[in-house]
Amino acid sequence: MSRVLEGPVTAALGLGGNIGDVAGAIRAVLAMLDQRADTEVTAVSSLYRTPPWGLTEQPDFLNCAALMTTRLSADDLLAACLDAEKALKRDRAGATRWGPRPIDIDVLTYGDETIGTETLIVPHPRMTDRGFVLLPLAEIAPDILVDGRSIAEWAAKIDATGIERIGEPEW
Repeated sequence: MSRVLEGPVTAALGLGGNIGDVAGAIRAVLAMLDQRADTEVTAVSSLYRTPPWGLTEQPDFLNCAALMTTRLSADDLLAACLDAEKALKRDRAGATRWGPRPIDIDVLTYGDETIGTETLIVPHPRMTDRGFVLLPLAEIAPDILVDGRSIAEWAAKIDATGIERIGEPEW
């Protein structure tokens, strides 16, 4: 059973994929989360075309970031995101790490909390190394602090080679 918080928390999500209708999958995930009584999507970045990271022999990705207010605990928010991935046919168990996928959702930040459990690390441990996370997030939440620096500061220092903003938010 989900634990509902007394007051809402602002969380940042990173969303992306590179198989099928990724923009449609992102819209579907955001709709699923927004339709819940305990979450509300409040901002969505533009879409960005980004080169693959990790396993590079695959199609480019589409990525964006979203902000939401939620009354879910961080673990329950992650569970809701994973349920949304499953609903869109993402199979994490059988997937190649950093390989092709129809949708991927990461909890990037959860308020100003630092969380380190077996299932969730927040802020996301590699977000400050990834332009495909920082550029979209800087568009909608430049002032969020991670490790003492704002997202805008992290984004200004990142190698953004090959990352291209391709359109306005579709939400």
